[in-house]
Amino acid sequence: MLAPVRTVAPATMPVSLSEAKAHLRVDHDDQDDLITAQIKAATAYLDGWSGILGRALITQTWRQEFGRFADHLPLPLAPVTAIDSVSYFDAGNVQQVLDPGLYALHTDACGAHVEPQPGNAWPATFRRADAVSIIFTAGYGAAADVPEPIRQAILLIVQRLYDGADTEIDVSIERTVHALIAPYRKSPL
Repeated sequence: MLAPVRTVAPATMPVSLSEAKAHLRVDHDDQDDLITAQIKAATAYLDGWSGILGRALITQTWRQEFGRFADHLPLPLAPVTAIDSVSYFDAGNVQQVLDPGLYALHTDACGAHVEPQPGNAWPATFRRADAVSIIFTAGYGAAADVPEPIRQAILLIVQRLYDGADTEIDVSIERTVHALIAPYRKSPL
């Protein structure tokens, strides 16, 4: 299994500039660019495959490739809301797209995965690292759909970045951030 690739980025951030400015009690526009960059940094820390949550926050599209078909093909992010397509390189090394009726998205304690529908089997593939490609949509939806503890964690990270270094405050904010996001961290079983 190769690392997933985001093919369509989220349209917005989980926290708006106005929300961050209200949290920081900033009532001028002089530092809008700085605060926007800090929102992006805080979001990147949590969001996507490389974020510590292992979750997509705002709706986004990803591609996951596999060397071959297996009984179930695990998807590395949560929450997965749709499978957009499953394609593969057939025995002749020609890319084919599977009919959506041949497979299904399932979610269990281990996360989301794709399986063939009962009575169906996966086709044979050409031997290559990217023999199977799944395009999927993940994320909670819009910013308002992101769980409030995650949004509050982003605001606290922005606050820490905006206020600068103060060891006592940093430790307190770090503990609070980790307490807020703990229930949402994707952990291997």
